[in-house]
Amino acid sequence: MNVKSTQLRSILSFLLPFAQFRIASQTRHLQTRASSVRVPRPTPFVPDVPTFFTLIGRNLSQHASKIPSWKALFILSSAQLKELGIEPPRSRRYLLRWREKFRNGQYGVGGDFQYVENGEAQVRVVEVPVSGNTPATATLSQGKRKIVVNVAAGGSALDKPAEQLVPVKGLCIKGAQTIVGPHVQPLEGGKAAKIVVKEGLWEDRRGHKIDGGERRQAEVRAKRRGEERRAAR
Repeated sequence: MNVKSTQLRSILSFLLPFAQFRIASQTRHLQTRASSVRVPRPTPFVPDVPTFFTLIGRNLSQHASKIPSWKALFILSSAQLKELGIEPPRSRRYLLRWREKFRNGQYGVGGDFQYVENGEAQVRVVEVPVSGNTPATATLSQGKRKIVVNVAAGGSALDKPAEQLVPVKGLCIKGAQTIVGPHVQPLEGGKAAKIVVKEGLWEDRRGHKIDGGERRQAEVRAKRRGEERRAAR
């Protein structure tokens, strides 16, 4: 028994320097990568890793706890994400694609909102001046146009100069004041609406495969042609 214990200690003492070297190497690699990669700031609509994973969908929210920090989300390599257990490979590719889009400011709806409370953002229709003297209509004041803007809950955009109002991307106005767009939930009164963080809000939907994936299409179609020829005899 003592001999086995001695042998085990001997093996462990032999392997320990290699394990320490690997950990140190991984740490240095992570630090070097962190210094060379730009990490974007969280936004009010996307304040943390779990929210990001929830928004992009594909059931990636089940892996959110594996990412230790917001910074790690943007500096970990595909191989490191694999070590953390983010599988299958297509999920990693999807995550990396959305990571780059976010890094470059290419958000889904709500990503650039400034007024968000508990994962919920309100939008409202406002009139802003336009160049030229456009005539008034039944639903629009003279010299104005309507845009959809993000506002604080229960608030309005009237306390801001018109030049500071930023139209919300992806939403439009139907009729006099109805806000329409993906995942928009109208509020009572019809003059405002809300967008709420939820699973798959930004998800890129998968295309429907016809005759299998690319690798199987030729096989499936050749088999079908053979069956059609046999049936025609």
